[in-house]
Amino acid sequence: MDYAIYTIAIVLLILLSGFFSAAETAYSSISRLKFKTMAENKKKKYQWAGALGDNYDKLLTTILIGNNIVNIGAATLSTLLFTRLISDGNLAGTISTIAITIIVLFFGEVGPKTLAKRNPEPFALNSAFIILILFYILYPLNLILGSFQKMLTKIFKTQESQKISDEDLINYVDEAENSGEIDEDESDLIKSAIGFDDLTVEDALTPRVNVEGIDVRTSMEVAKQKFLETGYSRFPVYKGNIDNVIGILNEKDFYRGYEKGETKIRNVMSKNVIMLPPAMPLPDALEKLQKGKMHIAIVISEHGGTMGIITLEDVLEELVGEIWDEHDDIVEPVKKIDEETYQIQGDYNLDDFFELFEIDQDPDDYDPVKVSGFLAMLLEKAPVVGDEVDFENLHIKVDEVEFNRIVSCTVKILPKEEKEEENKDLLLRGLVGNSDDEEAED
Repeated sequence: MDYAIYTIAIVLLILLSGFFSAAETAYSSISRLKFKTMAENKKKKYQWAGALGDNYDKLLTTILIGNNIVNIGAATLSTLLFTRLISDGNLAGTISTIAITIIVLFFGEVGPKTLAKRNPEPFALNSAFIILILFYILYPLNLILGSFQKMLTKIFKTQESQKISDEDLINYVDEAENSGEIDEDESDLIKSAIGFDDLTVEDALTPRVNVEGIDVRTSMEVAKQKFLETGYSRFPVYKGNIDNVIGILNEKDFYRGYEKGETKIRNVMSKNVIMLPPAMPLPDALEKLQKGKMHIAIVISEHGGTMGIITLEDVLEELVGEIWDEHDDIVEPVKKIDEETYQIQGDYNLDDFFELFEIDQDPDDYDPVKVSGFLAMLLEKAPVVGDEVDFENLHIKVDEVEFNRIVSCTVKILPKEEKEEENKDLLLRGLVGNSDDEEAED
């Protein structure tokens, strides 16, 4: 009879161990935001789960206390049971330890945690009432352990930041995408928002060579023709040259003045010109544009000249991707010609270029942020059509140049074997050259 009671008690304790292990996994797998959403639900079990989530540290301590109690209890009863079954105390203890360890491992840890990981929310909701009761029963012990934790924290202070890094957030987003909670477009948008703070005005500007401006002395008729030809809605207005921007000409203001018979651009342009440095973070640039109620800003170089312009659309495109309208000529930044050959636009981001071709280097180690500037750096001269350069296992050829700026290029991926042979040839030539030089010196 005693054996049956011991066995039933051990089975119950193992089941409780599995319950606590599953609860720990379930509540650890649910985000804090989800707990807040649960708490707002009118159903009782949602409110219970939400309340437990709001006290996550104490909840976890409660579960761990319960789990340790039942595991120790199961181990103790198991030892007593095997001691009665086997006269040799040492052998009984050994068999008991092995048996209870295997049973707890499979039925009290691995199995329940695996099931809870797959369905965390249902388990958290269905177990909320029991956990809440234990939460209040074990509350005094929880307070004692909480004070002990605070004491340890003060004694062993750490300098590491407890803030979640951008890498951690991106990993969370990847996990959410892989689990099907969000789709690929939502994932890309969230990742863009996470990395938005790291971008600067220079990353999004339209370079000076591509900027269309209007001299303040230009006639209204010529300005009208320029609006019609380009399809642009705004132009920087300069005096003398583009380095001296004095206003912004808005299409609506222009036509309103044109219909009234205005003859001077100066009288219809806005004198509210926002000047931004290239190193300014994009969120700050966006705030400047919003407060200034402007859609365009002039980017000024360290020497005071016009480096380019940045528009509200440019900023938003860093978050949501390219925005095309009926006046834009759609140009793909990357066009795959075949398995080894790509056509790349010069304004393609260097970060994306390195990622596309799996280059094992940090793009931040280089000053240029666009492919055009990077290739000019590799060429070490003003680029011309037909220039070629090798980088890593890539052979790059310049296809189009405009105002000394690379508009597009062709990138061919070289087989690694071919690249290694080329490197060996270069090394051999260098060694042979050095030997010839030494012989000449002798």
